[in-house]
Amino acid sequence: MARGTVQLTRVADDVHVVTGTNVNWAVVTEGREVTLVDAGYPLDADAVVASLEALGRRASDVVAVLLTHAHLDHMGGVPHVRSLSGCRVVTGADEVAHAHRERLEQVSAGRVLAQARTPAGARWVGQTLRAVGPHLRMRLSGVEAAPHESPVDAPGRLVAVDTPGHTSGHTAFLMPSSGVLFSGDALVTGHPLCRHDGPQRLPGLFAHDEDRVLRTLRDLRDVPADVLVPGHGRPVRAPLADLVDGALERTDHR
Repeated sequence: MARGTVQLTRVADDVHVVTGTNVNWAVVTEGREVTLVDAGYPLDADAVVASLEALGRRASDVVAVLLTHAHLDHMGGVPHVRSLSGCRVVTGADEVAHAHRERLEQVSAGRVLAQARTPAGARWVGQTLRAVGPHLRMRLSGVEAAPHESPVDAPGRLVAVDTPGHTSGHTAFLMPSSGVLFSGDALVTGHPLCRHDGPQRLPGLFAHDEDRVLRTLRDLRDVPADVLVPGHGRPVRAPLADLVDGALERTDHR
């Protein structure tokens, strides 16, 4: 995606999904105030701001960024938005140390470059390198832990859902008022390295703990949501249990 351009999909009156460089973020509005769920790659930062402007908001209207996890394709736009708004940054309690880079749970550069052996992989590698730019060692500071089993005090009143596996502290966010689950990378519907579109887990090279990815996926069946906003791929409107079953079926046939 070109810098400064946006593709928005409305999934509820107050929720829009934005597609950046092979990754999504979401804009949740309440009056003038905004919650962002994730923030794209570092060089998606201009597009994050453009997505707010496309909805009649400014970066200064952002109250909070909720991070599903601290990978560069999800937290990259945070420093720029934070510099314009002074917003809070909130993630799962077990993910805070990852955001601060007290530990690192990200696919290695070598494994990324190895994907260039196929044409689709080579395109993805090129897009990824351009989107990261000089920010490979990005870290955040002052990240807060989401409250346990109670809403984050920000537009949407989202509730953290522990979804470990992709990273140790990966966290989805449920918006009970609209039945929307922002699943991050715990459940996706597409990715340039996936062979098919539809509900599925990401390729194993991205998982910190693949066994926990599967356990988390099964646990998601019980989350009361009927709109899925994934970190990668298109949003889907369907009972979450059905989407999970579809993802598990794909897993069984890999």
